[in-house]
Formats: sequence, structure tokens, C-alpha cells
Amino acid sequence: MELSHGGESVDVVVVGAGLSGLVVANALRDAGLGVLTAEVSDRAGGVLGTRERGGFRYETAANSALDDATTFAPLLETLGIAGKRIDATDRAAKRFIVRDRKLKPLPMSPQALLTNATFSLRARLRLLREPFIAAAPANVEESVAAFARRRLGDEWLDYAVDPFVSGVHAGDPETLSLRAAFPRLHALEQMHGSLLRGQVRRAHARKGAAAPRSFSFTEGMQTLTDALAARVDVRTGTRTAIVPRSDGDHDVELSDSRSSRHVRARAVVIATPADAAAALVASFAPQAAQHLEAIAYAPVSIVVSAYRRDDVAHALDGFGFLVPSRERRPILGTLFSSTMFEGRAPAGNVLLTTFVGGERNRESAALDDAALRGIVGRELASLLGARSALWMEIVRWPRAIPQYTLGHDARIAAIDQATARFPTLFFSANWRGGISLADCVARSQRTAASVQRALLAPA
Repeated sequence: MELSHGGESVDVVVVGAGLSGLVVANALRDAGLGVLTAEVSDRAGGVLGTRERGGFRYETAANSALDDATTFAPLLETLGIAGKRIDATDRAAKRFIVRDRKLKPLPMSPQALLTNATFSLRARLRLLREPFIAAAPANVEESVAAFARRRLGDEWLDYAVDPFVSGVHAGDPETLSLRAAFPRLHALEQMHGSLLRGQVRRAHARKGAAAPRSFSFTEGMQTLTDALAARVDVRTGTRTAIVPRSDGDHDVELSDSRSSRHVRARAVVIATPADAAAALVASFAPQAAQHLEAIAYAPVSIVVSAYRRDDVAHALDGFGFLVPSRERRPILGTLFSSTMFEGRAPAGNVLLTTFVGGERNRESAALDDAALRGIVGRELASLLGARSALWMEIVRWPRAIPQYTLGHDARIAAIDQATARFPTLFFSANWRGGISLADCVARSQRTAASVQRALLAPA
């Protein structure tokens, strides 16, 4: 069924005003196309948000982004916020893991892999075998755990790979697909036959180039999404329904608490979580909806804690710490937020950000506020010697991070196949093509380029 649109039309409707949707909308706007962005919540920006309390500044989701000098720099210049960017402090270069109930430094260079006492001599010697282990066939899908166990051994899986996976994906390395979740690692093995050999060659190729830096903004990560939202037409508090037309356009119904209207769009970009995307396409692409609904999400609760500096025994001389599953502790890890970036805590105070839940312990993320505060307080006391928090704030994300589990690439291919008959319908969200902020920006810019090609293609 095609809807009457009353003569109102637009080149592109973008559904979802998180980072992905806002980047798409900005790129299309800059290309001269008319774009309308619809967001169901009452604010643009998605999960990215910055809050303040008593001189402390904290994030509701990502605390930083990693810039390779090509992804973000041009965007920040275009948005006029390059001068507000701040890089992570030199003190944040160190990373810790928990081992035997204590914080231990992680090796941060190829040389340190063989000398760092956090890992046993046996584990370090095991690394010498890695260059001689054959690469897996390119068409074989392997879990992250199976890959790490095969190439590095159990100890590196338990105390390096497992906490890294928890820190990035809040996921389980036994179920995450290496090829889907960490395509660069998969490519490294395929191209060089060895992780160590590949890392050495990459380091040599990058010689003289600046290493990627973690960065934020003086007023927090919301600076980025606020700047993006200010340049485009965003309708918040707006629900969307899509009906593809026989002529290739789309009838889009936009409704809020007061009224609804219909817009005819030449193209639609869906930039929402997978479950919301499934609901949007279920009426005309039910198979795509089925595969979208199969994409699981890990729950995460964030507990932000403020302390006086004198009430924390640890030097907090690093980025933070991650907790391996083998340690059987109830948290995923903690960021030393006020060490990472200046201006996050008043003088004489510190700010810590702790993550609870994930695939490892889904039930913990749903505990009530008192239980979460108790867990985090006890863990920070045990691991950092922290006592008498000034306050704790809790931010809950029941569907925080999409899980690129085994079969994920096949699910994405099936979604694309099921929607192939709608050539002006596009998807851009972190359930495909990577979950990092840099991945979101790069993917969304590619999506915008695809939209332009589709709309400018000869009839």
C-alpha cells in the first residue's frame, strides 16, 4: 500500500539520530541533498552524553574515541570543534589487568610481550611459537577464543584476549566471531601468516607516522553529537513508519504526541539498533526483520564514582583496568576517567567509571541501584584501596553493545539479500561494520556516498 503524502517530499529520511545517523545526515546535507532526520527519543546523540555534577564531568557511554588521524580530523574541522578536542594524557598510556587480586600492567609493545612479568615465563616462551603456526583457511569462521587459543595459548587468552573482549564488546570470546568482531586481526593472520610478524611489519610501515590517540573534548563526548545535530534537521520524539513505493521512492509516516504527517522520500537510511530496525522493515521485508532480531545485545550498567584523591590508595597512573573472567569478579573493569582527561574532576578529587554486566554476567547489570553501588564500592576498595565515595551515579543500558557472534557475517549478508529489491533503502548502525566510534563515522560516510550514487545514478 502506498500512502498519500500531501505533496511534501524530501531527498532522504534518516531514521535515528545517534552518531551513525547524524554523520550520514551531515554528509548528505554537505552534498546538497535535502535530509530529514527522525529520532524517537527526546534528544539527538544516541547513547553519547555528558553530564556534570559538583564540578565533575562524566560520560553516559563512551569516554573517548580512537583517532587514526584520517577518520575524525576532517570531520571535526568541518564541524568547527577541532579546537575543543583534547588527547588523553601521557599518564593514561599504561593499562592494567587484574591478576591474583592485584592490578598488573599489561605489555604495551612487542618487546614487552616477552619481558612483562604479568605473564608467566611459560606463556612468554609460548609466543615464540606463534610465527610458525599456520594460518587458518580464510573461509573458516573461528571464535575469538579458538583463534587466541590456537595462536597464543590459554594464558594469553585468559589474561589478555578475554579482558580485552570484555572491555570492547562486553562479550564472550567463546561466542564472538573473529572475522566479524575483529576483522583486522583476521586479516593480519591471513596476510602475514602470523600476528607477531604482521605487527612488526605494520610498525615498520608506520615508522614516522603518529600512533592513533584516544581523545575526547574539553566539555565531553557530547560535544561531537551536539555539533552534528546542530547542522541538520532533527525531529526528536518522532516515531517512523516506512512503506516502499512501486516507483522506488518511500512513503514515510512521521508521528509525535500531537500529530502525524506523511513525507515522500527518494531514499531512507535506517540508523537504529537492530531490534528497532527489525520493527521498521517487518511489514515489507520479514526475512530481514527475522535476521535483525537475531542480533543479540549485551547489557551494561555504568557506575560513576567520585572520590577525594586522598581516599584512593592506588596511584591511578593509567587508563584503567580490565578484569579477566578467570578472576571471577563481579565487574568488567574501571576507567580512571580523571587521569585520562583533564577537567573531569575538581582539584584534589578523582573520577572513576566502572562497568558491570556484559555477556559474562548479564544478571548483574539488572541489579538495583543499592546492589550496584555496593558491588562497585567493594571492588574499588579491594583493588584500588578506595574508601568513602563522595557519590555514585548509575547509567543503565539494557541493550548496550551488539554482539558479533558466530554467524554474524552470514546474518548481515541475509539482511542485505532480503532488502536488495529496495535499492534506495540503506542501513548504517553499529550492528554492522564495527562498534567503535571510528567505525561508526567511517561506515556512515560510506553509506552517505552510497546514497548519493543511488540518487544520482542515471534512470
